[in-house]
Amino acid sequence: MRTRAAVLYAPHTDYVVEEIELDPPKEGEVLVQFEASGMCHSDEHMVTGDMAMDQEVLDMLGWQQYPIIMGHEGGGVVVEVGPGVTELSVGDHVVTSFVPSCGRCPSCASGNQNLCDMGAHLLSGHQADGTSRHHTLDGKDIATMCCLGTFAEHSVVHLNSLVKVEPDLPLDKACLVACGVTTGWGSATYAADVAPGETVVVIGTGGVGMNAVQGAHLAGARYVIAIDPVEFKREQAQQFGATHAVATAEEAQALLGELTWGRNAEKVIVTVGEGKGADVGTYMGLVAKGGKLVFTAVADMKANDVNLNLFDLAMQQKSLVGTIFGSANPRYDIPRLLGLYRSGQLKLDELVTRTYGLDDINQGYQDMRDGKNIRGVIVYGS
Repeated sequence: MRTRAAVLYAPHTDYVVEEIELDPPKEGEVLVQFEASGMCHSDEHMVTGDMAMDQEVLDMLGWQQYPIIMGHEGGGVVVEVGPGVTELSVGDHVVTSFVPSCGRCPSCASGNQNLCDMGAHLLSGHQADGTSRHHTLDGKDIATMCCLGTFAEHSVVHLNSLVKVEPDLPLDKACLVACGVTTGWGSATYAADVAPGETVVVIGTGGVGMNAVQGAHLAGARYVIAIDPVEFKREQAQQFGATHAVATAEEAQALLGELTWGRNAEKVIVTVGEGKGADVGTYMGLVAKGGKLVFTAVADMKANDVNLNLFDLAMQQKSLVGTIFGSANPRYDIPRLLGLYRSGQLKLDELVTRTYGLDDINQGYQDMRDGKNIRGVIVYGS
């Protein structure tokens, strides 16, 4: 079939919205018609080239990165199922999970679905069987972000990357739990393990960081300090549970001195748009003795250097941990978070600053770069 998609042909270029050819689903796959897709900052890293791999490595692995259909926060309706698919039926409403979960590998079996072995395919550009379902009209393969490609009206997705949701939930809001909401909330509740009464600092309050604020607030933190240079985001953070909002780490350090009598924050969560090793030492300076720094941000794949005082790390017994998907389990936590939304305890509507049609995707990402959005959402058919 033919459908429309936003295709990125190379780093540092705009998306091209065009018709593509889409193959039918194969074994274990599903054809989804998307109703909405969140515009996550992680996709921007393919635009800037932070996630671009050396061509020699790609050739050795047999991987493809460009052209690529980006997008991994999708909500849609199943319109066709491939052979062997029994868990989903035509008409089911689904949310994507940017990390798949097979349920059988050691990580899944031990309760760490976010580390599923199928994640090895996420940057490969092809489906789990090593082939592509998406093609240009002249027959060339097109890669997909995280094996999803939600910046398209339709996509073929593996069953393990889809979670069935209740049909009355608005998909333009439910799609946000596919990445940003769960990653931020889980960074606070799972990776940081925020406890009632603790002081928490969240660095960067975009689509992920704002949900780290929500997560820390719901976990019972006494103080939640949001750090962001954009005034609009600082103002919004206080609606999501931040007790204080400042522009810089230096301001936060002074504030922590007053609030905690110099003890600092038990938990610091880094959710900036691009993580930089040079800043880790500054972030760790906000952490209390015995505290934890959670690094959720995406960094340049080739960056290896980190500024960190190892004496302070050991002698103050601090921890530095990384997390993907907020250490959450997609099949358990996506329905769980949507249940919190239904009961009014989790804010999703308020996360959506603006909606866009697919043809406006370049404007949507420019608005993100300009700090105008907490989360922009593409609504198909608008």
